[in-house]
Amino acid sequence: MRLSLVLLLLAVVLTGPAAAQEPTPAPMTYEMFEQAVPHVDLAACPAPLAAVGRFCRLTAHNDALNVFAFSEDGDQPMVAFQSWPSDLLDGLMD
Repeated sequence: MRLSLVLLLLAVVLTGPAAAQEPTPAPMTYEMFEQAVPHVDLAACPAPLAAVGRFCRLTAHNDALNVFAFSEDGDQPMVAFQSWPSDLLDGLMD
């Protein structure tokens, strides 16, 4: 019984630093984004996010226009993001 307790404590001590590290975040796929985030499909990505093999989606939140860029490959992971202030729309609605 004592040997089991010693081995358990040794295992906890040896794995402690590994367990204390920050977890690796899971990539956001387009499937996850589409189900969770209200958005508008963009016909083309804004110039700073545009690249071959990408598509973009727009959200408006916290007085900002947020554009998410996703890869067309594989699980379609998010590959870029940029926000612009929503006051850029002033004048368009006049």
